[in-house]
Amino acid sequence: MTRYGMVIDLDRCMGCRACMEACKVENATPESSFFMYVFRFEQGEYPASRISFLPRPCMHCDNAPCVKVCPVGARYKREDGIVATDWDRCIGCRYCEVACPYGVNSFNWKNPEEAQYLDWNDPVIATAGDGSVPPYRNPALDEAYGPEQRKIAGGGHAQGVMEKCTFCVHRVEEGLDPACAQTCPVRALMFGDLDDPDSVPAKALRQRESFTLLEEAGTEPRVHYVGGAPPAQDARQVDAPEVRV
Repeated sequence: MTRYGMVIDLDRCMGCRACMEACKVENATPESSFFMYVFRFEQGEYPASRISFLPRPCMHCDNAPCVKVCPVGARYKREDGIVATDWDRCIGCRYCEVACPYGVNSFNWKNPEEAQYLDWNDPVIATAGDGSVPPYRNPALDEAYGPEQRKIAGGGHAQGVMEKCTFCVHRVEEGLDPACAQTCPVRALMFGDLDDPDSVPAKALRQRESFTLLEEAGTEPRVHYVGGAPPAQDARQVDAPEVRV
């Protein structure tokens, strides 16, 4: 049976954040919501300082604490390895946000239409855009997926619901890679069936030493890292996301 996962090559990642941009466009996430984030770390002092980058999508854990705490079954683990959120069922209790040790959840504090980056009805913007239309709204995000036909794709659907990375389930079910992996210019993000020995990510795990984030948490994440190492104790996180509500 297919069990999707991702392998991220930190030796290749150059911090361009094309994956972040691709994710936002593909999933129509509102302002301050990042399903994928690339952290930047600085270590040491000049002239012996070092900069490293760490892409962080949802870990899609096999032992996902967010699934265990959801009181209404909106957060669940699919048979193909994807941890999904049924935004049509979510009651916004935010238990999943508290339970997740990776900080990947995003809560819609207000109507997503009011949380976009531009007010396309503003006459100044309309003039500057010379009549151009807002970014394309992907109709695939409103469809139901999986055997249970549940609404789990994309972001920015409704106020008061939790959302997170879906591995672009609407693309995966069409045989495509997630937008982040598809867009990465250096192929640092490798997506596929980790249980298929011939898949690109499975081969990478066999050939190179790997690690997962917060292994001590026992979440059994399906996102693995090769190259580099976890951030050192003295590494300073810089350029962190600004959270606006």
